[in-house]
Amino acid sequence: MNDDSRELHKEGQEKEGKEHVGGKGSEINNKHTGENSEINTASCELSQESNILQHPSTPPPTYSGAINVDGNKEKPLCNSSEEERKIPPKETEMLFKRLEHQDKCQTNWSPKDFLQIGRPVKQTNEISEKDLSYAFLQRLMMLDYRARYIPVKQKSLDVSNSQAVQISKSEDTDDDDLDALYSTNTESDQSQENHVHPMDVQMAVFHCSDSFLKQKMTTKLSQCQYALPLLVPDLVTTNIECPLWTFREITKTWKTSTTKDNSTTVTMKSMPVYKAETPMVSFFRLGSMSLSKSQLMNTLINERHNTFFHRNCPGSTKSRHLMDGVAEIAWYCPAGKPNDFFFDCIAFCNLHGDSLAIVKQREILTEMSSVIVVLVPTLEKSHESSAVISMLYKSSKPLIILSADNECSAVEIKPQKYKLGLKERSQSDVSEELKKIIRSILCGPHTSFQLETMAKVSRVRVDEDTEVCQNGKSAAMELTKLIESMDVSEIKDKFLPCQGQLWHKWCKINKELHHLKGHIEKEKDQKIHQLMELRQKQCDVSNSKLMRLFTESLEGLPPNDREFFLKWTQILIDPLSTDDLSSILQSYDETWSEVLVLKKKHEKSAQLNEKQAELEHLSKKLQSATFGLEHFFREMGQIYEAHKSLKRPSLGRRTDWTKYPELAADLMIKGHPMEMMDGDAGHVPLVWISSLLKEVIKKLGDQKVFVLSVLGVQSSGKSTMLNAMFGLQFAVSAGRCTKGAYMQLVKLSEEIKKDYKFEYILVVDTEGLRALELAGNATLHHDNELATFVVGLGNMTLINIFGENPAEMQDVLQIVVQAFMRMKKVKLSPSCVFVHQNVTDISAAEKNMDGKRRLQEKLDKMAQQAAKEEVCDVECFSDVIAFDVQKDVKYFAQLWEGSPPMAPPNPGYSESVQELKAVILSKASQSSGILLSHFNAKIQDLWNALMNEQFVFSFKNTQEIAVYRKLEAQYGNWTWALRSEMLNIENQLYPRIEKGQLDKVDKVYLEKQMSKTYTEITKAIVAYFEDDKDQEMLVQWRGRFEIKIKEFHEELVRGVKRKLDEVIQQNNARKKLDNKMTEFENKLFQESKELAHKLKCTDADEEELIAQFNTVWSHWVKELTSDTKPIENISLEEDQFNVLEDLGVECSLIIESNQSQKYKNLSETGNYCCYRTHKKSQKLYEESQQSQKNKRKADRDTGKQSKSLFGFVRQFIGKASTTQQHEEEHKSKNSFQHEEQEMIRTFINQVEQECLEAMKSKPVVTRGYSSTYLQELAKHVKQRVTEFESEREYTFKKEFTVDLSLYVFDRAESWLLQSHETYKDNNDVFTYLDGKKKEYYKIFKSFCKGSSSAIVFGEMMCKNLKVSAVEAVCNKTGVDFAGEMMCSFPAFSGNRLNLEKHVLASLGEKKDFNRFITYIRNPRRQVEAFIKEEVNKYMFATQKGKAQTILNKNVEDITRLVRQALFGATDEVKKKKGDIEMWVEEFSSKLRPNLTLDTISCQNFSDINNFDFLKEEIEKGLKNITEDMSSLSLKKVNECRQKPEQILIDQLCNCCWKRCPFCGAVCTNTMKDHSPDKHSVPFHRPSGVKGWHGRGTVDLVIDFCTTLVASDRSFYPEHDSEKTVPYKQYPTAGEKYASWSITADASMLAYWKWFVCHFQKKLEDYYDLKFQGRGEIPQQWKHLSKKDAIQSLNEMCSL
Repeated sequence: MNDDSRELHKEGQEKEGKEHVGGKGSEINNKHTGENSEINTASCELSQESNILQHPSTPPPTYSGAINVDGNKEKPLCNSSEEERKIPPKETEMLFKRLEHQDKCQTNWSPKDFLQIGRPVKQTNEISEKDLSYAFLQRLMMLDYRARYIPVKQKSLDVSNSQAVQISKSEDTDDDDLDALYSTNTESDQSQENHVHPMDVQMAVFHCSDSFLKQKMTTKLSQCQYALPLLVPDLVTTNIECPLWTFREITKTWKTSTTKDNSTTVTMKSMPVYKAETPMVSFFRLGSMSLSKSQLMNTLINERHNTFFHRNCPGSTKSRHLMDGVAEIAWYCPAGKPNDFFFDCIAFCNLHGDSLAIVKQREILTEMSSVIVVLVPTLEKSHESSAVISMLYKSSKPLIILSADNECSAVEIKPQKYKLGLKERSQSDVSEELKKIIRSILCGPHTSFQLETMAKVSRVRVDEDTEVCQNGKSAAMELTKLIESMDVSEIKDKFLPCQGQLWHKWCKINKELHHLKGHIEKEKDQKIHQLMELRQKQCDVSNSKLMRLFTESLEGLPPNDREFFLKWTQILIDPLSTDDLSSILQSYDETWSEVLVLKKKHEKSAQLNEKQAELEHLSKKLQSATFGLEHFFREMGQIYEAHKSLKRPSLGRRTDWTKYPELAADLMIKGHPMEMMDGDAGHVPLVWISSLLKEVIKKLGDQKVFVLSVLGVQSSGKSTMLNAMFGLQFAVSAGRCTKGAYMQLVKLSEEIKKDYKFEYILVVDTEGLRALELAGNATLHHDNELATFVVGLGNMTLINIFGENPAEMQDVLQIVVQAFMRMKKVKLSPSCVFVHQNVTDISAAEKNMDGKRRLQEKLDKMAQQAAKEEVCDVECFSDVIAFDVQKDVKYFAQLWEGSPPMAPPNPGYSESVQELKAVILSKASQSSGILLSHFNAKIQDLWNALMNEQFVFSFKNTQEIAVYRKLEAQYGNWTWALRSEMLNIENQLYPRIEKGQLDKVDKVYLEKQMSKTYTEITKAIVAYFEDDKDQEMLVQWRGRFEIKIKEFHEELVRGVKRKLDEVIQQNNARKKLDNKMTEFENKLFQESKELAHKLKCTDADEEELIAQFNTVWSHWVKELTSDTKPIENISLEEDQFNVLEDLGVECSLIIESNQSQKYKNLSETGNYCCYRTHKKSQKLYEESQQSQKNKRKADRDTGKQSKSLFGFVRQFIGKASTTQQHEEEHKSKNSFQHEEQEMIRTFINQVEQECLEAMKSKPVVTRGYSSTYLQELAKHVKQRVTEFESEREYTFKKEFTVDLSLYVFDRAESWLLQSHETYKDNNDVFTYLDGKKKEYYKIFKSFCKGSSSAIVFGEMMCKNLKVSAVEAVCNKTGVDFAGEMMCSFPAFSGNRLNLEKHVLASLGEKKDFNRFITYIRNPRRQVEAFIKEEVNKYMFATQKGKAQTILNKNVEDITRLVRQALFGATDEVKKKKGDIEMWVEEFSSKLRPNLTLDTISCQNFSDINNFDFLKEEIEKGLKNITEDMSSLSLKKVNECRQKPEQILIDQLCNCCWKRCPFCGAVCTNTMKDHSPDKHSVPFHRPSGVKGWHGRGTVDLVIDFCTTLVASDRSFYPEHDSEKTVPYKQYPTAGEKYASWSITADASMLAYWKWFVCHFQKKLEDYYDLKFQGRGEIPQQWKHLSKKDAIQSLNEMCSL
């Protein structure tokens, strides 16, 4: 049978089964057939409620216990003994098999099986029997009371066979029709099964659940206003169990009204139901009845709701297997209104089945009851029930007998003994009379019932008697003994001191850290000290006995015992606060109502103030009266934070505080909610939460979660909605509303996990916005803070709006819209769904459309208002967040179906919850979620930003920063791979161009050579962005980095082409010389050969040969260069002097500057006051200078200048500084602002850059040096100084122009000398010939000794080989060594930030003030110096062996290449019978591209034909070359063209060098142009390090800009600004500030604090300013060591 036909068959069975259910459910025995049919109440039989399970061998159910026509009963099952009454295992097995519960009898269901998110519950009749239990539980968890009425899919073989009504098979004759009509039964298929009874499903699930699921299930049944199992027969034995444990979480609330002196007082009571002492009314049925006892009981409790399931309920069947013998209990709770049925809480107990047979339960209930109600078919003495009735009548218990065969009204036979007839009476009449009787009885003295007393009943086994439950209870009892009879606030003060005043003070001071004024760093240090003192106090009081017992139990108990321990602890401590809460809440309600009335009068009276103060007092009382498990975990968190912040060792004698996060993580994984934000303190314990989540990650792995957060007004049903949606356990009862924020993990079921990209949903529940408890406090700020926090955390936020009050809605929307606006500005993009709860008519489509339109309008309006506040260009809400009002707004029916406390939940509410869940899961399926580690970081980031108030400016996405830094490191690897490949290509092409063998390099050729590497890199980039675990976060940078790599590649190609083109240009410029050289070489060769032949016969020694050669060499050189002049060396110092003098600068000034060398550090000078003068005193200064002019001229004429000028100039300057001028300078010194100093410094750097660029554009390499180049520089300097002065109120003295000119000359000097040297090497004949002298002496010497041409050629070839091989080896080693350092040297193997950290660490280790100043003034210069220093150290000291290994490998590679080329060329020429020219060509081609040889003219060696001999000669020479190269010094590598240090400088310094506008710290972004990302650096420093000082003072600024941006201070954006800008709004001060991201870090970096203390005096002298006043160095800084300083660099990098 396939699934479809099976379902249809089952459906048919269900329909057939329903035909047996009559209107009243009464049945008779037909005298003709013995079958059942309807009868009147006089002759009734065993109906559904007495239909005890039959033995499998008995006939179908309709026959069991039937009555014959005479009214004499056959032996009914009810007379059998209790042992015989036990449910046959086979019957139970059949039921469990149908429900597929077989395996659950041994392994029970637990909450974790249902605390999972599965597919939404179907609201159709497509549920099969095997899914019944799961569907029942799911719906029950969602508070859907229709869980009992789940239609089941019927089995059917064929769709066509499925019939709504069964058709008789009789033939078509009139008689047959009449027979069929009068027949009691059609020819039905008696073998068909009835569908499973709904209560059998409930009890089957109950039996197959563990204690915790039973408890959860019972709690939900209670919330659905259903009766709960009180006595449950064991399925196998005769034992009766009371599931007392399942009642432990149920709290009942009711109101009682008392009337006195014509005034009614309503008192609210709320207490755990197991503690409630109430009267209990028990109902028994003795024998068979047509009237449903359960239905009658429902009319006494709630006429509109079936509290007890009865035969007329939907889905009821005759075959009921698990309910007989079960006693159910329900409570009536009055609402304190006149129409209440009863005026106090009453328990009603219903014993299912025939109580004649169920003796044990009947006796137990009789004993426990306050009133007993008995239903009997007749009151005849002959009836079998008479004995039981007689016993009950004689007992002292009030008794009400309901007789089915009596028509009489209520009669009190004797006191508290009543009789009431049922015959021919309506149920409502009976119900009303019953209520009157019960009220009457209970008005007098009566016994009370308390659930807890069931544990003392000897014949009842209580489920709490299990060992694990008792273990948990005893541990909890031991704990609660300490606090019994104590006030809640007293308990907290004595046993939970860490979370009280100490923690609240800590939070207050911590918040104050973000509102500093005055002496910021000093104040900050004081507050940090206070925080540490508070942590110390927390540590001192953290060893309370209560917490010790709690944590030891958590750690020591096995998992199951621990769960019981936690439940028991909550159960036992709940009553401590429940009593107080009820009275406080009542007082609060009354006072709040009074306040509202007074406020409506619109006047501020003393009475209003008094009531508001009273309300505030009640709010605090309410806060201190709550006490739950969350307070224990909060205390654990505070103990952990206190010890961790002080780095205290744990105490061995108790649970180690370091294990607290692990203990909490275990519970969180099991589904316990954990407090994220302390609602009382309004603070997030970041250290605790971070450690807790890290432990969760350790246990689960770094799982992806979808974060669902909820916002809404207090008491708007947020927690109830979440609990119903996901089966969670957030607090929802009165006075226990969520405070702060809680998080709970919910796993996705295996069934649906494949459809999502995450494993869990992490639900964040929050306290209500505008919570009444916070009335009178800074409510709006608190709400904004909370909203921003949870909206930022969530992948999706549910905004819960309660009711249709426009004012309330507006307040919530304003807060929410602003929170989303902030998320947009910090690039977080959560989604949202609006949930509109408690809407009166959710079915009215037109009304809903109108509501949505109004909501959209409100949202748009709020978005526009928020945009003004957050300075953002927004027109409507959809500009802020992706929002579709049609899809993202859900309307919820009101929660209760009627008026509490007796109203059940509205089924429409459950449907709404399901629809919302489907929407959430649908949206979640499109999300990738967030890793738990990222979520952890996000909590830190959001909270830290919120602490700074200016959220958008303060927000720092730590996880994003970490991912970006990792990406930067990868970017470094990619660029290095491209650069190293390009360097190799350059090494191949450069020698060929240099030796004139290549005169053109095409860009396309270079790109082709690079194509393989570039393709590999682009593939690696794609793989990284697509496969990395952070791909969702990386995607925002992908396009930019791909473009950057492309640009980098193009820049590399252009750069190498430019370099090679310059070499080609140089070659072209010396072509004339090269032609001469070729001619010279031929002549020299011939001359040397001829001279050697002349002296060949002589037996001359070495000295004589040298003498002979020198004689002729001088002659040859003279002859060859008769018409050529040598290129002279240049004298820059002399030219500089002359250039400045020609510009009118006094020589004395030039000489003094040269001697003082002050100009060399001009850009790093601390104070430029000595260079400037006010324009009004400039005239006096110029006159003073002019008065000495003639005297200086005379001195120069007499030739005394060199001896006396410096002393004369000093004397002159001393005289020129008149008293007036000196006073003027001194007066203005303090007012010369730091900003102006920085402008001068910037100006100097700009001029330097301009001059260097101008100089480097000159053709010095190709045409040589000219002094006019210096003249141009000097004129440019003078012109720029004049321009700068024209915009200032002061001018510079001439000394400044001189020093600036000399400074520029000094910076250009090295490049000029090097370029001129290159020009000389390339173009000077004398230099060339001088270099050839040794070579031709060797040729001469060889010929003298009779060597053949082959030997001479071999020597020449070996000489060329050696030069080229050494050059190739050194260049290759330079690149390889740089690559090695890039991979293995820590400072170079990361991103730019990593390099900066090592530079600072190096500076700290050396403690050299001058190096620090270079770093502060010109960070790039110091970084380059660091790279050079580290390369030298690595190469020549720490890793010398590694460097030598790289060198040796390259020597071996080149040697191998030469040998292969030598053998290959020789073989090739011999085969082709070629000449020496062919051999040279073959040999050279086989060496390329790795080795390029100088061209050797073959015309002088045309006689060589023995190539084997030539090969042997070269081999001999190669051996010597290899030996020489093997002993190559590493210094040689560092002198080659491809210097490792320069390669690394080019690679590592090709980054951003922008500097912080406050402190001058350099941006640490690895990319040069990283727009639109803002500049950032973690190593900010006190602004005084850069020279900042207070306006109009000499006080250096000691504050860190990272502290200032969180303070309430302001600053002047420019030196001439008149208005200040708050530091918290620094981006609004202009582009240079807006381009930086400076987030508050409480100036944690100890490095610069140590630096300021260590170099205080030097810094003061350097800037001529003081660390005083507001710039006084805090005392705490002076305790920092160098070790602390360097360690802080590592800590900042890891943040």
